[in-house]
Amino acid sequence: MRLDKKVAFVTGAASGIGRRIAQVYAQAGAIVVVADLDMESAEAAAQELRGTGARALAVAVDVTDESQVDAAVARTVEEFGGLDVLVSNAGIQIVAPLAEFKFADWKKLLAVHLDGAFLTSRAAMRQMIASGRGGSMIFMGSVHSKEASVLKAPYVTAKHGLEGLTKVIAKEGAAHNVRANLICPGFVRTPLVDKQIPEQAKALGLSEDDVIRKVMLKETVDGEFTTVDDVAAAALLFAAFPSNALTGQSLVVSHGWFMQ
Repeated sequence: MRLDKKVAFVTGAASGIGRRIAQVYAQAGAIVVVADLDMESAEAAAQELRGTGARALAVAVDVTDESQVDAAVARTVEEFGGLDVLVSNAGIQIVAPLAEFKFADWKKLLAVHLDGAFLTSRAAMRQMIASGRGGSMIFMGSVHSKEASVLKAPYVTAKHGLEGLTKVIAKEGAAHNVRANLICPGFVRTPLVDKQIPEQAKALGLSEDDVIRKVMLKETVDGEFTTVDDVAAAALLFAAFPSNALTGQSLVVSHGWFMQ
């Protein structure tokens, strides 16, 4: 599975899952654009990639801002001559019971996950069509694209929505050799998940250890967290797959947390 000279634009790539995907893509020969809200961290991640001999660019982008997204993608094309792979990975998490959920928090979470996916995929689609090269779009869903959990009304809503968006893009993109797929990880031990553990412990009246064992990993077959390497391997598969046979699909990477 190689990505030699392919240009990959990865959002939320300064840390966690996105950073590992950027690293794996670079190892596979891709030119990587590290797109993140935190420019300092994005530049550090890009510098790390350049230190391995890869070509990499850091761009600051708020995925909920139309002009910033369009500018970042335009700069990518200007710098590297095209765009072949989009990984829409940027995300946030806010947990609370529905009856107590603040409308502002609902809108903020949906904006990052859904508006961000729409804006980045629209910008990428325009470039992929214009170039005639086609490409691959990969969206970061979740087991919550398939299942629901308490305290996560907007997150579950957003992740279900990403599955629908993926399917639409797969159909619309087919005529232009653009494919779209969704990765659905289980719980990955990133700063985003670490932040949830005490929040859920407080909301559910459990110890933090019980949140891990009885909530996050209860449904897995082996009691293990999904790893960033697990997710990056799936992202490489979708990016490097040699034909449009693999499009409009979702791949659950969850240690059996959800089984299709």
